[in-house]
Amino acid sequence: MNLRAMAGAATLIALVALTACTPAAAPVPDATPVSQNTATPQDASSPEPSVLPVEAEELPSPTPEPPLAARVNGQPLVLADYEHALEQYEADLNFRGIDPTSEAGQSEMEQAKPWILNVMIEQILIEQEAADVGVVVSDAEVDAYLESVIEENDGEEAFLAELAERGETYESAWKGVRIGLLGMAMTQRVVDAVPTTAEQVHARHILVDTLEEAERVLNQLQASADFAALAQAYSQDLSTRDRGGDLGFYPRGILVAPEIEEVSFALQPGQFSGVISSTLGYHIVQVIERDPAREVSPENLRLLQERAVQEWVEGLWASASVERYVEANP
Repeated sequence: MNLRAMAGAATLIALVALTACTPAAAPVPDATPVSQNTATPQDASSPEPSVLPVEAEELPSPTPEPPLAARVNGQPLVLADYEHALEQYEADLNFRGIDPTSEAGQSEMEQAKPWILNVMIEQILIEQEAADVGVVVSDAEVDAYLESVIEENDGEEAFLAELAERGETYESAWKGVRIGLLGMAMTQRVVDAVPTTAEQVHARHILVDTLEEAERVLNQLQASADFAALAQAYSQDLSTRDRGGDLGFYPRGILVAPEIEEVSFALQPGQFSGVISSTLGYHIVQVIERDPAREVSPENLRLLQERAVQEWVEGLWASASVERYVEANP
């Protein structure tokens, strides 16, 4: 096991070739009835004017909303777009040599339904967030990206032929690229906000399977035994055992066991903890050094950036109002 590994993969924005979810036109609100003209009161001595009846103005009927797959923060996700995305996925299965009518193909389609719906909902959430913060992708950027893809695919004819095999058109690919580039721009915005320097501790730990083992090790430490030697002798963390349990320098938000992280940032150099329980087992931690503003290593910075992106996407979902109108369970 590796304490420095991230718990769970960050949600990264893929350039998936799904049809863009074009919001349906909002229904036209009920029109206010037009008031009929009335004759101006006349003097009794004046001849009564001839008043022609005014025909009521014919009002346009409200545009009916098309069937929906979902509604995301009030924005419709049209059912036809979702169904077209399923058709594209089915065509892609064929492209990959999987018969959609076979048992394996049907199983893949059923598993893909909730994933595709979630991707389309997430695309809308990202577009809404981008609009809120003023992040845009220009037509020229999309065109330039597609031109580079066309060049890499042996020209326009070959590119269009491959799109057709995958059940796509140039227009759907263009929209998919725009959404993908927008997602990348928003992801980069989150990544750029992660500080490159942070308070860090240099610590080491001993991990054992039972409380009894941990207490025996702790008794030896309290009797002045060498921490690194005990780690090499007893620790079950194979990734750090050979180097005396050394975790190196790390900022907050890196370790998969938050209990260890919390305790290590509360200790001063030379101090060791009592027995700490986590989902991995039982630990004892010793802090070697502290640095209030140390440059984050490239590996740890990448982990912090991935976690920031994951938390950002989770935040979009947590604050969203999503109504689903289709069954898309695996």
